[in-house]
Amino acid sequence: MSKKTKSQINSGTPRAAQQPSVKTARPTQPESAGFFKRYMNLLLPTGIALLTWVFYHTCLNNQLTNWDDPGYIKDNALIKDLSSEGLKNIFTTPIMGNYHPLTILTYAIEYSYVRLEPWLYHLDSLLFHILATILVYVFVNLLTKRPIAAAITALLFGLHPMHVESVAWLAGRKDVVYGFFYMAACIAWIYFVRKDGSKKWKWYALGIALYLCSLLGKPVAVVLPMTLLLIDFFEGRKLNFGLLIEKIPHFAISVGFGVRSIIDQKAFGSLATVDVHFAWYERIALGCYALVTYLWKAVVPVGLSNFYPYPLKEGGSMSMTYYVYPLGVAVGIFLLWKFARRNSAVIFGSLFFLVNIILLLQFLPVGGAILADRYTYIAYLGLFFIAGWFISGLFEPGGNRQLGNIVLTTVLAYTMLLGYLSNERCQVWYDTTSLWRDEIEKEPLRAPNAWNNLGFNYFNKFNDAVDPAQKKIYYDSAFFLLNRAIELQPTFANPYISIGELERSVGKFAEAKVNYYKAIKFKTIDEDANAYLGLAIIYAITRNFDSSAICFNLALSSRPYFPEAHSNFGNFYDMVGKPDSALKQYGISIAQNPDMYAPHLNRGRLLTRLNRVDEALKDFEIALQLSPDNGEVIYARSFCYARKGNKAQAQKDIEKAMSLGFTGIDNNYYQSMKAR
Repeated sequence: MSKKTKSQINSGTPRAAQQPSVKTARPTQPESAGFFKRYMNLLLPTGIALLTWVFYHTCLNNQLTNWDDPGYIKDNALIKDLSSEGLKNIFTTPIMGNYHPLTILTYAIEYSYVRLEPWLYHLDSLLFHILATILVYVFVNLLTKRPIAAAITALLFGLHPMHVESVAWLAGRKDVVYGFFYMAACIAWIYFVRKDGSKKWKWYALGIALYLCSLLGKPVAVVLPMTLLLIDFFEGRKLNFGLLIEKIPHFAISVGFGVRSIIDQKAFGSLATVDVHFAWYERIALGCYALVTYLWKAVVPVGLSNFYPYPLKEGGSMSMTYYVYPLGVAVGIFLLWKFARRNSAVIFGSLFFLVNIILLLQFLPVGGAILADRYTYIAYLGLFFIAGWFISGLFEPGGNRQLGNIVLTTVLAYTMLLGYLSNERCQVWYDTTSLWRDEIEKEPLRAPNAWNNLGFNYFNKFNDAVDPAQKKIYYDSAFFLLNRAIELQPTFANPYISIGELERSVGKFAEAKVNYYKAIKFKTIDEDANAYLGLAIIYAITRNFDSSAICFNLALSSRPYFPEAHSNFGNFYDMVGKPDSALKQYGISIAQNPDMYAPHLNRGRLLTRLNRVDEALKDFEIALQLSPDNGEVIYARSFCYARKGNKAQAQKDIEKAMSLGFTGIDNNYYQSMKAR
């Protein structure tokens, strides 16, 4: 072809008249595809967040349980005071052997708005989880520059049933709080590594601040410096002295928080398993068992439970099956090293999982469970990362996109199944009854705490019930369940205390005292205080005031923040004719737990007798706000109105109390009001 002809074709020949070329023809891309590609990093995490909400929102209907929720929320005086002194107490006081003031602060803020209404607490836990899931997407996408890998990792993280415990259990809030700040600190580190100049060190400072927030959410974040080294590895930074120097502040902070955690756990009595001793080699076997269990539950999350007890030791020995697990772990490490040591993604994901689970494998025993679903909250990200990396690789240049589409569709179906299982698991956490029934079904022989906690739940129902037939059902249920807990673990103090409470409530004082003293024999600090309180009340009722005073003081020396003890100590001082001391104890009880109606009721009664009627009426009104339609409170208030000369209102209160089932009516008093 001549230059002239070529020029004519290029400049003047109409496009429709040109011969089409198969090689240069390109299909027109749908406009929607271009939009999705442009906004992928907004649309993908948004979709994942919405899916997480859809499958987890069931937990918004859940109630408080009796497993740690009372200690962290219901009976926790710290969350009920947001003054400057209250904030100081929040940031200086460990709760139940744990120092996580930022988590406690979130409870305090919620309490200031809704007191003990559970919906806001559950909503915030879910929002923290969704935000953490979004940060997982951002982190993986930054690290790999693969949106598909980030989406798969985040989707698995957001919907996995093993994460339900951290979201649906209000006392599990610390996981989602620390997890949110942990992921934010990892993102800040990537920016630090990649930036130059002064901005670099701004990201460093932000990362330190986020790390501190994570630790204040839950001290298990102490492993973050090791995670940062893994990020360095994936970023291609060579491990040298400089990399360690820049992490000195992180390691120093980790050591400080780690030492504090050990001290707090030891003081609370958590650094031991319940009733069973395991030698060091047995602990290695059990740690490996836990590790393998976490691995297979990441893929097949079935048989989930809120409490996984240690194995029973028959004849003083563990089953030999557990000694197979260290061998399995050793073989797995060998295979990983032999076949994947050059794959940085596999090494990164595997070590990320191991680094973030290692302190939770019970080599250093904490509590009575061998493993827990919540321990995987951050650790599983490493395993999900590996899955996301390999699947996304099918869509990279040179990959098999057709196979990738099949695999991706399968993974999406799998995550929907995970979401369904998570939704089902959220319903198990609905309330105390559903939680412990599920545990007993799965562990009828190895979980005495489940029998105890369900039994104590029925004891509370017995206390609240008015109908005699209903009270008997609850009494019998509680008695059976608590005795079953003792059969399974004769040295377990809690059920003895609960049976003592049950027997005391029906006037079986001698039997109750026997159980309280058994609890003291097997005591921990907390159970000791409860047992002494029960004894103090019995001695007061039976007019043995010297012994009662001794037991009250023993209870309060064991646990100074003990509003129930202060309230009953107020009753004691009222009985012995010391109204000023009684009023002081009622005041302490109310300050420690403003949600208890009993100290308001009893202080109101005392103030009525002291003819401080207006003050008494205020107490009765508060008591009724805390316990609406409480016949006992309404009846007590009638005496105030009688003293004020308002006999008509007094009669109305008496009759309303009677209609509500209150049986402690003085008939002579009632008749005198009717004869006004």
